Amino acid sequence: MAVTEIDVGANPEHQALVETVRRFAGEAMRPVGAELDRLVDPADVVAPASPLWGVFEKYRQLGIGRLEVDESAMEPTERATLQAAINEELGWGDGGLAVSLAVSNFHVIFAELSGRPELVERFAAPDSTEIGCWAVTEPDHGSDTLTFTEESFRDPAIKANCLAIPDGDHYVIRGQKSSWVSNGTIATIGTLFCTIDGDEGFAGGGVCIVPLDLPGVSRGRPLDKLGQRALNQGEIFFDEVRVPAEFMVVGKDAYGIAIEMVLALANAYMGMTFVGLARAAYELALAYAKERVQGGVPIIRHQSVRSRLFRMFTQVEAARALARKVSLMGAVAPPPVQYSIASKTYCTNTAFEVASAAVQIFGGNGLSREYPIEKLLRDARASMIEDGCNEVLGIVGGARL
Repeated sequence: MAVTEIDVGANPEHQALVETVRRFAGEAMRPVGAELDRLVDPADVVAPASPLWGVFEKYRQLGIGRLEVDESAMEPTERATLQAAINEELGWGDGGLAVSLAVSNFHVIFAELSGRPELVERFAAPDSTEIGCWAVTEPDHGSDTLTFTEESFRDPAIKANCLAIPDGDHYVIRGQKSSWVSNGTIATIGTLFCTIDGDEGFAGGGVCIVPLDLPGVSRGRPLDKLGQRALNQGEIFFDEVRVPAEFMVVGKDAYGIAIEMVLALANAYMGMTFVGLARAAYELALAYAKERVQGGVPIIRHQSVRSRLFRMFTQVEAARALARKVSLMGAVAPPPVQYSIASKTYCTNTAFEVASAAVQIFGGNGLSREYPIEKLLRDARASMIEDGCNEVLGIVGGARL
């Protein structure tokens, strides 16, 4: 599926940029993602000799995370359309690596939003090689930590596993974040969503940028999981970790707003990314159907297969239309959270359904790890839980209707 003007507009420079990202996705992300997926021990994914680090380095060299273009020379909607196309290509390359690369810049967003020059200089330098993570889920709390629309979010009887205790001009952080922290065992900077000591439940939270080389920080083992095995995830423990008060970039008064903003941005990103995975599954199935002969003819000539492929094609196009609409809505500010959640849930569900249909077209070969399609099915299944499981996100989105 070639990049066309309808994808990124008539600007040749933007088309060239998307083509560059596609080459990176196809030549670096996809083969490395497949290689990492086959590793039995998830610790090997992040070992010093792992090809993972080459992907990170190439990503930084290309400037994809910061879109090294002159923002002043680009209209917001033009930029949003370009970003959507780029994120789709990254998801087409490898969904797990796409999430890992995106989260690696998470701390930059909050450093810049803080408006504090010293934090921008420390955490958002253009030439930084820091790796970020979003530390939100806890051993006893998952997607419920994000349900800012619900009464339980403000229930003081529900106790968090990670607390920030004010102590003069510092905060003391104690507790842990769960094994689902993306980039958790490799990150050098954590964007910590924690509960500030008090009686307001999760609503009394804050967002703190935490250098993860501070005394008292330790990590668990990388998580061994079904899909997105190239995406490192793992626990982070905080044993009386002292952080300067200015690193708490969001306090209790704005925490609910911060949760809503992050959900709007992260879910919009997930929608765009997993359109790419759905497209990858569809393209593999289409190519296989043209090659695989049964009954004396390529199976695409059988009406049932052709009909199934057309439904997959339709699903991908519908998901792309929704994801790009949400991207355009967020051209100036985060899109309304219900739209972002609609994009994330619809596009990840679509990715799973299309990947499952692709496995069916591959038949017995689709169950074999010799073929790439079963990996896409596992990766898509993980997307329906990460960044908030789809059912809980639906509750939050429904509250905004």
